[in-house]
This record gives sequence, C-alpha cells and structure tokens, in this order.
Amino acid sequence: MKMKIATLFAVTFAVSACAPQTGSNSVPSNGNAPVASNASNSTPGAAKAAVPTDLQDLARRIVTQSAGVKEGEIVHISGGVRDMELLENIDIEVEKAGGHSLLTVGSERMAKKYYAEVPERYDNKEPKLGMALAKVVNVAISVDTTETEGLLADVPKARIVAGAKAGQPVATERIKNKVRSVEVGNGLYPTEWRAKQFEMPFDAFAKMFWEGVNIDYTTLQTTGETARAALVGKELEITHPNGTSLKMTIDSRPAYISDGIISAEDVQKGNLSVFLPAGEAAVIPVANSGDGKFVIEKNFFEGKEITNLTLNFAGGKLTSMTGEGPGFAALKANYDAFPQGKDILAFVDIGINSNMKLAPSTKLGNWVSAGMVSVGTGNNTWAGGTANAVGGVDGHLAGATVKIDGRVIVENGVLKI
Repeated sequence: MKMKIATLFAVTFAVSACAPQTGSNSVPSNGNAPVASNASNSTPGAAKAAVPTDLQDLARRIVTQSAGVKEGEIVHISGGVRDMELLENIDIEVEKAGGHSLLTVGSERMAKKYYAEVPERYDNKEPKLGMALAKVVNVAISVDTTETEGLLADVPKARIVAGAKAGQPVATERIKNKVRSVEVGNGLYPTEWRAKQFEMPFDAFAKMFWEGVNIDYTTLQTTGETARAALVGKELEITHPNGTSLKMTIDSRPAYISDGIISAEDVQKGNLSVFLPAGEAAVIPVANSGDGKFVIEKNFFEGKEITNLTLNFAGGKLTSMTGEGPGFAALKANYDAFPQGKDILAFVDIGINSNMKLAPSTKLGNWVSAGMVSVGTGNNTWAGGTANAVGGVDGHLAGATVKIDGRVIVENGVLKI
C-alpha cells in the first residue's frame, strides 16, 4: 500500500556529478534504515520494455518546471540502478541550471542486507547525516525504486517503526527549511506485478503511467486552480453504493494541489511536494471531525490482496477497521505497531489527472485518476497540514460521490468541477 508517509529511509551511495566518486558513504535521506530499491533489471517484477518516454526532456521538466531549481541551489537526487539514465540526466540538468547536485543510489540487496546484518539497536540511532542534509539541501528529487513486491515483508514491524521514528526529526527539519520535494512514481511506477494488480497488460500500464507523468502541467495547473476554488466550504460528505458514508468539517486553508509544479505561491502556503504522475487536490479535516465509514474495495499490502477494507471513524479518529483477504492481518499488524497519532483522520484527496485512465474492470484505485477519492490517517504534512505521525492507513475508491456544503464535486466517480 502506497502511503504519503515516510516509513522507510535510504542508506545510499553518494555520487557527485561535479567531483569524482571517492568511496561509498552512508547517506540516509531521512533516517537510518534503507528503502527497498532495485539492484539490477533482472530483479523479479522489473519492467520488461524500454521506458516509453523522452528521458532527457523529462529530466529537464522535472528540474526546471516541477522543482524550479535555481542557480546556487543544492539538490539531492535519489533512485535506483534501473533508472540511472534518468538520474544522470536530472543530475546534469541541475548543473545546467547552475545548481549543485548530489546523486545517491540504493539497491534492494542493500536494503535486505541492512536488516540481515546491521544490529537492531542501530535502527533508532540519531540521523546526524540526514539532519545535516535537511539543513543544506534546497530540493530533493527522488525516483521510485520499488521492484520486488513485498521485499521487506519478513522484516519485524518493530524495526520498521524504529526507523520511521528516527527519521521523523529529519522530515520536520525539511519542512522547517522549506525543502521542495519531487517524487516520480506516486505508487504507480510500472512493474509487471503492479500491472497485474491493476488488471492491465504491462505495456498498456506503462503507457498510462508515462502519459500521466507527461500531462501538460500548464493545463493541469488550470484544473488545479479550479479544484482549489471548488474545494471551499464547511461540510464534506463522501458516499458510495458500497456503504461508504463519511462526513466531516474541513479546514479553511486552501486545498493542497499537486499539479506537477512547486510554485513560489505553493512554498508560501507550505505545499512543498509534488508527486508524479501529478494531479491531486487534498483537503484537511478540522481536528476531531469525521464520522462514518470509508470502504476500500480492493488494495494490496506486502503483495497480498485485501478486499472491503472498512475504516470506521468517530470524532475524527479511526476507531476500528475490518477487511477480507490474505493481506488484512498483516496490514492491521503493521498499523498497530506504530505509535500514537496514526488514527487521526488526516486528509481527503481527489484525483484530477484526466490522462490516468484505468482498466474499467479494476477496483484498485490510485491517487491521481480524475474523480478518484482517497482517504488517509496519520500524516498530512505533505498537504500543508500539521499532523506528523509516522504511521497510518490510506486507500482509494472509484465511483464515489463527494459533496461540499451540498455542491457536487465528484459524482459516481466523475469529476464535476
């Protein structure tokens, strides 16, 4: 399950574009434990075809348009071996813009070896390097490195939680210093197992992904501003024929819009992140507001399917959850392992990207398809909120209806703004 919550942190190799490599260094981007990333294209679930997009043009747009890198800024670029061409292109585009680039690369092998060989007592050590980077980096650009489905499923949940808690001060420091963040993937980076989950042939799924990434951001900005104007009001209600019925009072702050570009206005509002493919409009519930249930018809956790995941809310907090399928017990155990704050109803997110068209048969959702509705608990700092829990649960629902003060925003899964 993709969550906009930092629960795993990278141990990577530093490779500077403007100086020769002098050796490997542990460079955690947030905390101590490594993220899962691929070591080679032979990794199970790896893409079976060349990336169907112009990687040079994509790198240019990420650096100059999405991140808006300026002369003199320090940019941390991270990803895996699979995407070295894109990462190298981003690195050079940063240098062309007059910036200073730090490229770090991770691997799945390193992630597995960390938990197999590094003593557990080091999971929660002070993230000195992560904190140092958070104080000097202006922009962070990352490319999703996930290749193997459920790679760390056998890692004790306590170790995952320890790494997440250790990295929390780094995430806070990055927000304090207004570090802009661009992430390529958004839970949709093409792999064969993801395509299978979405009930699409791999080539069609990859095509959809890159068309979503390559949507015209100027047009998406216009859609985003329309969404921002529409998502104003007091009471928000979500309903669906599957039994979903959730009401809440929403915060008066302007909606978070992920339109592929971090503008100066976004930075002023505390909206420091974009996720590509972009196309999201999120609102934050008022504290202690939110009653009812949200039913996620299909999801996966650590590679195992979950159906009818039902999140029950009262007074703005998740009071219980139920679900079916082999993945539910593991999801529940993972949720239970995290500390307080994980139960706060943190956001409602609506997809606004018309290029992201899923197979009609799938019930598995995503963040950005136009009319998709997502609900999550725990953390909303990515949307400009103040809830900074290190755990939570979220999910997506197609076909829902959303109203604000009686005005229809989404009707049976169709965006109406």
